[in-house]
Amino acid sequence: MDDTSEPEVIEPSLPFWVTVTEEGDDDSMGMFGRGGGEPALRSVPLGPLRKNLTETIDALQQLFEDAAARGGALPLAEAQLSFQVTASGGIQLVGTGQMQGTRGLTLVFKRP
Repeated sequence: MDDTSEPEVIEPSLPFWVTVTEEGDDDSMGMFGRGGGEPALRSVPLGPLRKNLTETIDALQQLFEDAAARGGALPLAEAQLSFQVTASGGIQLVGTGQMQGTRGLTLVFKRP
């Protein structure tokens, strides 16, 4: 018996309802996606979720800044985007073609 081993570190997570696909691939498990799988409660690790959400928001804010810089008679004042969280902590933006029957989280960006 080796008493010098370090204790297992449990990564913080959040529970999310996800749709389990037939393949069981964690990366394809989005919140109630269109895959036709059964919903299951999964612990999504906060580390990857935080990293992926931060990268997504940073990229979106750059896009919005570029769009706002164009000016014009009707400038961009607000943007709403829906996204899903995968079981592994990934972020999937939801396009309009995917919206029917899909539940997701919505990010709302407004000018101050």
